[in-house]
Amino acid sequence: MVRQIIKIDEELCDGCGLCVSACHEGAIGIVDGKAKLLRDDYCDGLGNCLPVCPTGAISFEVREALEFNEEEVKKNMAKQSFSGCPGSRMMALNKDTNHTDDDTEEPDVRPSMLKQWPVQIQLVPYNAPYFNGADILIAADCTAYSYRDFHSFMKDKITLIGCPKLDETDYANKLTDILRNNRINSLTVIRMEVPCCSGIVNAAKTAMLNSKEIIPWRVVTLSTDGRILEDTK
Repeated sequence: MVRQIIKIDEELCDGCGLCVSACHEGAIGIVDGKAKLLRDDYCDGLGNCLPVCPTGAISFEVREALEFNEEEVKKNMAKQSFSGCPGSRMMALNKDTNHTDDDTEEPDVRPSMLKQWPVQIQLVPYNAPYFNGADILIAADCTAYSYRDFHSFMKDKITLIGCPKLDETDYANKLTDILRNNRINSLTVIRMEVPCCSGIVNAAKTAMLNSKEIIPWRVVTLSTDGRILEDTK
C-alpha cells in the first residue's frame, strides 16, 4: 500500500539516538552509527521522532510500504521489555558541560556531567556512536557514593559503571568489544580500596590486551571515607 512513512537522511544523521527513544513502536535503531528504519510495518507514520532530531535528518515521505502492524509492534515491544529494561535504550545526552560553580546562583546546584545513557556496562551497546573518539570513565558503582566530587571525573567522558563482585558477568568481554569497534582516546578506571574492586581494573587490562588497543589509561583508588589513595597514570 502507499502511505506516509518516515525517511532518514544518513548524511545528516549524527547517530545521537534521540529518535530511537522517541519512537514508541521500536521502528528505529542505530546501525553502524546511523539511525535506520528497521521495519516499515513498525512505523505508524505519525512522526514522534521528527521533533527530537537535532540535525533535521528525519522527514516524511509517501511511498509503497507495508501497512502498520499494531499487533507485531506489541509483540516486539513486549519482547524488548521482557529481555531488558526499557531504560536501556541508548541516548546521547547533548549537554553543555562547560560549567563552573559560578554559573548558578546557588553554589551547591551543579550540573550533571553525564553525557550518555545507559551507564551500566552490561546495558551499554558496544557500537553506540558516542564511543567513537571518546575518553571513557569506568567506575565501580560505589565510588560515586564515596567521593563527593565524583562528577569532576566524569566531565567530557563517557561513563560506565559496574560492580565486579555482584554482577555475574565478565566485563572484559564488553570492554573488548568497545575497544575493538571504536577509536577510544583514553581510559580512566576508578575503584574502591577493597580487594574485590580490583576486578574492574583487571577487566580493563584484559580488554586492552584482547583488543590489542593499548591506549593511555589511569587508575584512581578511593578510600571508603572518600579520599584519593592513589592516582596512577
